[in-house]
Amino acid sequence: MIALITGGSGSGKSAYAEELCVSWHKGSSPMIYIATMYPFDEESFRRIARHREMRKNKNFDTVECFTGLKNVELPEKTTMLLECMSNLVTNEVFQEGGAKERTVEAIMEGVSRLAKQAENLVVVTNELFSDGIEYTPETTCYLEYLGEINRRLGRAADVVCEVVYGIPVFHKNDFGLPNDL
Repeated sequence: MIALITGGSGSGKSAYAEELCVSWHKGSSPMIYIATMYPFDEESFRRIARHREMRKNKNFDTVECFTGLKNVELPEKTTMLLECMSNLVTNEVFQEGGAKERTVEAIMEGVSRLAKQAENLVVVTNELFSDGIEYTPETTCYLEYLGEINRRLGRAADVVCEVVYGIPVFHKNDFGLPNDL
C-alpha cells in the first residue's frame, strides 16, 4: 500500500502520517522513518527535534537520507514513512552531489525501489502551490520538480490524503481509514 499525505505547514500531516504507519504496522517487522531534513540551521535542528519527540514512543527505526534515495537498503515487508518529499527535493536540487536537473527521475526511482521493498509506504509532502507568489528561477525550478513528483506519486499511490487543520481529506481512496487517528 502506498499513501501520499500532503498539506500546508502546521496542518498535522506528519502526525497523521505517523499514526497511519502505526495503524498499518504488523508487529514483527520494523517501522522505518526515512528522515530527509538536512540540519543546516537552528530552525532545522528545532524541527528535527520536534519530529523526533513526536515519534519517540512509536517504535520507528530512523534512517537519514538527504540525497540518493535509490541507494537506501531497507528490510523488506516493512512499514516505511518518508518524511518529507519537499526536503528531499530541496536537497537533490541544491546540495553538492544532489541530482540537480535529474531530481525528478532520481527521486521517483528511489520511491519505486522503496515501494517494492515495503509492505506499506507513506510519503509526506507539502502543499506549496497556493500562494501565487513569483519566485526566483531557482525556486521556480524547485517548485516545478516538486509538483511533478507529487503528481507522479499521486497517480502511483493507493491513497492520497490532504490534511487540513488536522482533518484528513481523502482525494483518492480512503480504504475505510479513520479520519481521526
